Amino acid sequence: MTKHEYTYQPPAFFRNGHIQSIFPNIFRRVTKVAYQRERIFTPDGDFIDLDWSVRDNDRLAIISHGLEGNSNRTYVRGMVKAVNQGGWDAMAWNYRSCSGETNRQLRSYHNGVTDDLSLVISHAKRLKRYSQISLIGFSLGGNLTLLYLGRETPDPIITKTVVYSVPCDLKGSAKMMKKNSNLIYMKRFLILLHQKIKAKKKKFPDRIDDTGFQKIKDFKGFDDRYTAPIHGFANAEDYWQKCSSKPHIRNIPTPTLIVNALNDPFLSDTCFPYSEAEANKNVTLCTPESGGHVGFVSFNRKNRYWSEQVAVDFLNA
Repeated sequence: MTKHEYTYQPPAFFRNGHIQSIFPNIFRRVTKVAYQRERIFTPDGDFIDLDWSVRDNDRLAIISHGLEGNSNRTYVRGMVKAVNQGGWDAMAWNYRSCSGETNRQLRSYHNGVTDDLSLVISHAKRLKRYSQISLIGFSLGGNLTLLYLGRETPDPIITKTVVYSVPCDLKGSAKMMKKNSNLIYMKRFLILLHQKIKAKKKKFPDRIDDTGFQKIKDFKGFDDRYTAPIHGFANAEDYWQKCSSKPHIRNIPTPTLIVNALNDPFLSDTCFPYSEAEANKNVTLCTPESGGHVGFVSFNRKNRYWSEQVAVDFLNA
């Protein structure tokens, strides 16, 4: 794809980043996506649920969702449908505790669970159905994908990657989410995360507690109390530093497209990795003026959003 093909023109009345972010979650419907669920097991005795949309292609797109998402979120279903139509099988994996059932271990998911992503890729490769695999990630799933590519040793079967709305500097994004303008999103995330904590408390009453949870107002409070200690980090700052993908973008060996909208309300200025992308010939950074957070709304007969068309074009180029 050439540079001009990345240009996104939002529909009338959709230039605002908040409208772009909220509209698809409330009003968009994606039909004719039928999943086949498969459960795989992790080395620590846990499980991960994979949702497959198979069209007998020899290429597979593995899709990683965002914070408190799952395979049935509209943005995932839209991408699954688009890549299927573009000649790819699709597999949307659900992070631990995101498939509708609480996972077995105390640990859950976070921005740096590259071991789980690696396991999912290895499982798909072992099926010996695919000559190539691509990765597609949204928000947290985008950061996780870039971290896997740049920090780990990615499997050579991975040929291309596309990620959207990536908080590649977690500290910067966490600061953005503290703003009053993002209060509606922050409250929603905390309600969903609290549900997960309460479910964990039932399984591990001696190891996890939600007393005073309502005092948590932002990601720092949540990550200090839960994410960091449960997953072996010193505190929120330590977690953010070790799991931010931005420092590792220079090392990505795979052709990769990063799409971060300039009006994304979740992203700080530090989440636009201009110099890191410039230093790596494998990475293209696209920063459209509009798009919001996992938005990129389009209206057409295919009900295909701009982000989905870009992904199909990039993977098939």
